[in-house]
Amino acid sequence: MKKVLLFVAVVTAASFASCKKDRVCTCTDTSTFTGGGSSSSTSVVTYTSAKKGDARAACLSSTTTYTGGTTTRDCSLN
Repeated sequence: MKKVLLFVAVVTAASFASCKKDRVCTCTDTSTFTGGGSSSSTSVVTYTSAKKGDARAACLSSTTTYTGGTTTRDCSLN
């Protein structure tokens, strides 16, 4: 009986691990300009019907290119 319950628990846990749902990626870009000064902006992207691992990979791989200073991007999956 314990083996059956363990099997059911493992199958249930595995089904939640691959759950597809809407995932929100929030990124904050902070730019420092060569001549002085800085600016900051926040962007939000929603990945619909995405697995957590796929959404995390897409969120963290987003890039910002800026010439004339330095840009730092900090992204997190909510």
